[in-house]
Amino acid sequence: MADSTAIGWIPLASKSLPAPHFSYSPLVMAGSFIYVSGLVGLDPDHGGLVSGGLEAETRQILINLRGLCEDLGVSLAQLMLVRIYCADFAQFNVINKLWETYFRGHTPPARTSVGVAALPLGALVEMEFQFAIKP
Repeated sequence: MADSTAIGWIPLASKSLPAPHFSYSPLVMAGSFIYVSGLVGLDPDHGGLVSGGLEAETRQILINLRGLCEDLGVSLAQLMLVRIYCADFAQFNVINKLWETYFRGHTPPARTSVGVAALPLGALVEMEFQFAIKP
């Protein structure tokens, strides 16, 4: 198996994200892009899923995203793509409401929204992000 750096991508770290529960790289940089693995509403202090349902989980993901941006020195203006997976698509309006507040004053990124049957750790929402950066 090839080393990731030998094929052109490197793992990154962020103190704003909880440690992964499974074996994967939460953040990787390849060329002019930073890829963020799907985030669920985990509290970075204790690593568990926040309580309070879809709204609380969505809010925590966006809080973690804000901290991640600070850690990596990137801005929302560099966020080019978000994929949202929702376990209860009938309540997607809850996500949209928080989304509108979070991106107020910013050009929102491209976005894909997908209804799914289940998510890791019993989460109700998961988001993955892609940033464009200058190499």
